[in-house]
Amino acid sequence: MKRDSHLVVLLLFVIGCSLASLTVWKVLASRDRALEEVDVHGLNLTQALSTYSEGIVRQSSLLLLGLVERLEIEGSGPAQIQRLSALIIRQESLMPQLSGITIYDNQGRWLMSSNRPIPAGANSSDRAYFIHHRDDPSRETFIGPPIQSRSNQEWVITLSRRFNDARGEFAGVVAVTLGVENFLRLFGKIDVGQEGAIGLSYTDGTLLVRYPFREQDMGRNFSQSPIYAKYLVDRSVGTASFTSSLDGVERLYAFRKSDRLPLITTVALGKREALAAWRTEALLSAVVVTGLLGLTGLIGWFLIVDIRRRTRAEDQLRGTQQQLLSTNRQLELLAMKDALTGLANRRCFDQSLAMEARRARRDGTTLALLMIDIDHFKLFNDSLGHVAGDACLQTVGRILDECVRRPSDLVARYGGEEMAVIMPDTDTDGAAIVAQLIIDRLQQANIPHTASPLGRVSVSIGIATATGSGLDHLQGLIEGADQALYTAKARGRNQYVRGGL
Repeated sequence: MKRDSHLVVLLLFVIGCSLASLTVWKVLASRDRALEEVDVHGLNLTQALSTYSEGIVRQSSLLLLGLVERLEIEGSGPAQIQRLSALIIRQESLMPQLSGITIYDNQGRWLMSSNRPIPAGANSSDRAYFIHHRDDPSRETFIGPPIQSRSNQEWVITLSRRFNDARGEFAGVVAVTLGVENFLRLFGKIDVGQEGAIGLSYTDGTLLVRYPFREQDMGRNFSQSPIYAKYLVDRSVGTASFTSSLDGVERLYAFRKSDRLPLITTVALGKREALAAWRTEALLSAVVVTGLLGLTGLIGWFLIVDIRRRTRAEDQLRGTQQQLLSTNRQLELLAMKDALTGLANRRCFDQSLAMEARRARRDGTTLALLMIDIDHFKLFNDSLGHVAGDACLQTVGRILDECVRRPSDLVARYGGEEMAVIMPDTDTDGAAIVAQLIIDRLQQANIPHTASPLGRVSVSIGIATATGSGLDHLQGLIEGADQALYTAKARGRNQYVRGGL
C-alpha cells in the first residue's frame, strides 16, 4: 500500500511539473513573441519617421539651394532681398513645418526674416550654424543643434547653407528654422503609450527632437549612454532594451541611422506597457493552471487518504504480528539464558556445543571446552547465605564473560556453581591462556570467602580439546573436561588442568 501511495504522489508530481513546465514555457514563449512584435513595430515606425525627417530636410535643402543660387547670381541688395522675401512667402505654405527663413550677411546681421520684423541691431554671428559656415567653405546643408529663438523663445532646428560673393568669398548664410512644435505634430499622432518616446538626434549623440517634448532635453548629448556606446556606434539599425538616461524609464528601443543624413531616428516603447497584454494573458494562464493543479491535487489527496487508511490498517496488523514475533524471540532468548547470571543456560550450551562440533569437523579445526567450578561454594553459601551466593555467581559470571572476548566463544552456566566456556578454533595452549586469565582476574577481584583456605573466591578449571573424529561423541569431550576439573580440585584447587580425549 505504501508503494501505491508513493506511486500516486509520483504521478501527481509528474502531472504538476508537466503542467507547470508547459505553462511556464508557453508564458515565456508568449513573452518572447510579444517583445519580437514590439521590436518589429518599433523598426517599422523608425523607417516611417526616418523617411518623414529625411523628406523635410530634403525639401528644406532644396529651398535653401534655390535661395543661395539667387543670392549668388542676383546679389543680396535691398531689391533682391525684397524679391526673395515675396518668393519665400509663396513657398512657405508648401512646408507647414517651417517656422521661418532668415538671411544673414557675412557679419551675422539680419538681411531678411520671413516670419517677423527684423529687430534693431539683430545679429546672429554667435550662432553655431553661422560660425560653421563662416569657417567651413563647404556648400553642403548644415543641420544645427536645437536653439531657442531670441525673439519669441520658440525652440527651433536650423538648416542652413553658405552663400558666397562674386569673388567666391563668404557673403552670408541662409537659414531655415523648423519649429520643434510643428516638427512633433506628426510624432504626436503616433501612439507610443504613456511611457513611450520618439527621438531624432545627430549621429554624435546630440538630441534634436524628442516626443513627448521636454525643454530640459533640448540639445542634450547622450553619447555616453549605454545604448549609444553599445549599439549606435557600429550599427545602422537594431533594437535594444535599456533604462533611459533621461527619465529612468526602462524602454524597448528601435533605432535607425539615415543613409543620407547624419541623423538617427529612435522609437522607444515602455517595457512595462508593452508587456501589459502579455502579463494579463500570463496571469489568466497561471490562474487556470493553478485551478487545474488544485483540482488534481484534491483528487489525489482523497486517493492518498484512502490508501493511507488501508495502509494504517495493514500496519496495525503487521505491528501486532511483529509484537507477537518479538515476544516469541524474547521467550526464546529467555529460554536460552540463565536468569541469575545472564549467561547462556544449559540448553543453549548443549545446542552451541553441538553446532561448533559440526563446524570444527567440517573445517578440520580444534574445539576447546573449559569446565569451571567455584571452589568451596557450598561452604560459601552455608557461611554467608544464598543471597551472597547468588551475588557471587553473578560476579564470577561477569568476570568470565569479560575474559572471553571473541564473539564466537560462549560462556554458559552448566549447573549450580559449575560453568563452562566453549572456544571454537582454539588449541590447548590458547585455552590455557584464557583459563589463567580467569584465575588471575578472580584473584584481582578478591571476593571474600572466609570458609576457603585462600580467604577469597577461586575456581578450578578443567580443559579438554578435540579435533576431527574426536568430536563425534561430545559426551567424551565433556567428560574429558570434567575429569580435568576433578584433577584440578584434587591438586588443591585455584588452578587449571589440561585433559584430553
